[in-house]
Amino acid sequence: MKADPFVQLRLLELQALDSALDRLRHRRRTLPEIAEMARLDGLVAALRDAVVRAETEVSDLAREQAKFEREIDQVRSRKDRDEQRLTSGSITVAKQLQDLEHEVATLTRRQSDLEDSELEVMERAETAQAELDGLTAQRAAHLDARAAAESARDAAFVEIDAELERTAAERAELAGSFPADLLALYEKLRAAEGGVGAGEISRGRCGGCHLDLMNNEKSAVRAAPVDEVLRHEDCGRIMVRTAESGL
Repeated sequence: MKADPFVQLRLLELQALDSALDRLRHRRRTLPEIAEMARLDGLVAALRDAVVRAETEVSDLAREQAKFEREIDQVRSRKDRDEQRLTSGSITVAKQLQDLEHEVATLTRRQSDLEDSELEVMERAETAQAELDGLTAQRAAHLDARAAAESARDAAFVEIDAELERTAAERAELAGSFPADLLALYEKLRAAEGGVGAGEISRGRCGGCHLDLMNNEKSAVRAAPVDEVLRHEDCGRIMVRTAESGL
């Protein structure tokens, strides 16, 4: 294939723009904020079961405490009624008074036992609530950090996308200036060779694969017409001659 030497030199500009586009796309995919968001999502997910367990325990203890409060109210009300009967003077039979006094004493002990049990539940509830508060605080901190990372990622996206758009427009304009056959070869090689379709021969080395040219390859390059599109025997990429080729 033949191509004007100056056109071949512009292949290096095209390759530079394509490499810049590849770097920008890679940067967009691998922003540290993306990894940070994934890490924080993992931390939030890891807390999910613990938060649910803590919420369930707090709820269960609240119901248990409410149950004790109802029972205490019932016992207290019954004891108050019995005490009022004792002090009212309406009961004069000794056996009835004795039975009522016994009932009041029993209710007093029952109330004390219930209040002790309620106090224990309240202490457990306080501990459970503190644990839940700690877990939800951790989750909130992770979610705040994730929101900050997402905001930073979106800002980086805006910057990268703008640069991608500018570079792609410059690349499209430059690509339109190449002969169709040369551009097609370059595109084919770039797709097959990891994004690099052409490279400068610099100090006797292929700019595509960075291997030194053998002496016979150097001789072939020197003997080739200036408009000959050269290909490296090892990597197959287009080799562009420049003043720095060292041949």
